[in-house]
Amino acid sequence: MKSRLTLILSLLLCALRVPAHGADRPNIVLILADDLGNADLGYRGSTIKTPNLDQLARTGVRLESYYGQQLCTPARAALMTGRYPMRHGLQTAVIFPGHQYGLPEDEVTLPQALKPAGYSTWMVGKWHLGHADKKYWPQNRGFDHFYGNLVGEVDYFTKERGGLIDWQRNGEFFREEGYHTTLLGDEAVKLIEQRDKSKPFFLYFAALAVHAPLQAPQEEINAYQDGFEDEEKRAYAAMLTHLDKQVGRVVEALEKQGVRDNTLIFFTTDNGGIRKMKANAPGGKPAKNPPASNGKLRDGKSSLYEGGVRLPAIVNWPAKLRPAVVNEPLHHVDIMPTLLALAGAKGSDTHPFDGKDIWATLAEGKPSPHEDILINVEVYRGAVRKGNWKLVKTALLPGKTELFDLATDIGEKRNVAEDHPEIVKDLTARLVAYAKEQQMSEWLKAQPGFFGPQAKTAFDADYDIDDGGLPHEKPALPQR
Repeated sequence: MKSRLTLILSLLLCALRVPAHGADRPNIVLILADDLGNADLGYRGSTIKTPNLDQLARTGVRLESYYGQQLCTPARAALMTGRYPMRHGLQTAVIFPGHQYGLPEDEVTLPQALKPAGYSTWMVGKWHLGHADKKYWPQNRGFDHFYGNLVGEVDYFTKERGGLIDWQRNGEFFREEGYHTTLLGDEAVKLIEQRDKSKPFFLYFAALAVHAPLQAPQEEINAYQDGFEDEEKRAYAAMLTHLDKQVGRVVEALEKQGVRDNTLIFFTTDNGGIRKMKANAPGGKPAKNPPASNGKLRDGKSSLYEGGVRLPAIVNWPAKLRPAVVNEPLHHVDIMPTLLALAGAKGSDTHPFDGKDIWATLAEGKPSPHEDILINVEVYRGAVRKGNWKLVKTALLPGKTELFDLATDIGEKRNVAEDHPEIVKDLTARLVAYAKEQQMSEWLKAQPGFFGPQAKTAFDADYDIDDGGLPHEKPALPQR
């Protein structure tokens, strides 16, 4: 009798400590910045003002060894599917405006999996997982509501890219005055206020900020006049502070609606900050001094070194998570399986996750459930991490094999491959095993047909424009 009582008490304690998966379903807000430098948030030592994100970090779980992907499209593919982007041919570069491909239709996305569990699913912001065909658009990939842009970047004020307006709400393109990031905040707050209160919700707030072009309201740039001499750095700082303000507005809306305690907020970025690429692309001049900072990490966006893939990340859920700092290696692919477990939802039976349910790591400080983490693999390069060891392999002749001990060399300055041949052998075998499972890169298949780097935007809009930028033939673009 005593042993049965002890067992019952143990089960009750476990139930109190760990969320009943699906029984107490949280609202979910996933906030994704774009090209954010690892060291650019206030709580990470930056002088850029980010008080709302700093507060989420202080009161939540900070992930200090968290990985994304090296570029926009692969990162979003990993988040939305829980699978490494090499599984669906999105491991190389990004979807250019002229490309016809997108996230394969057989991939089950996070919102598609949440809907059967009763969730309202909303997206505001940048998609970048396919635009040329409507079958790739967010509202056809599980979102009840989409407001934002489809391609990789637009002008923050006109919402134009290559002469086309890339700005829509649920499939209807229109012209709209206002700054991109502000408008996303407006829409997010409205969705929270006008929601169906009988259902939990998933909000994916995919900011374009702080991606190029470096644009912000002039008064906010002027606020950093005394902080930074460099004009591009002032614009970058203003963009980040403005994004932080929208995060604050979302949190305030949750509080006013009385749902903050049972809302899980996850914040991160897609990849590291730009250090070598053009900061005002396309067509812009390279930044004289790229404005993002990745701190001690090597390189930045597009690189497989830590500066390109190791990211700031915060998980904040007042009802269930105590403030903590987690140094265990985790990855974008872990977010979907973890959220589905909390929501009582399931993924695809035919497309198994590469990610793991990391709740025990977040809530109880347990070790990472990963034996290894694939940073990325392509036909010409790859990287993998196991424990504190990281292998970076370049296949382009003459080729290079690098091994780093991240516990003592977070800046990846010392290649110790010759000193540890058995570790190199093990990690190389793991990387090659992943490489054998990769799908052919859609970018490599598409790119030979291009004349010029990105080509003309190819989405199936419900309007058309002539060379002067005015609507013709198809219905005129409405003004909102």
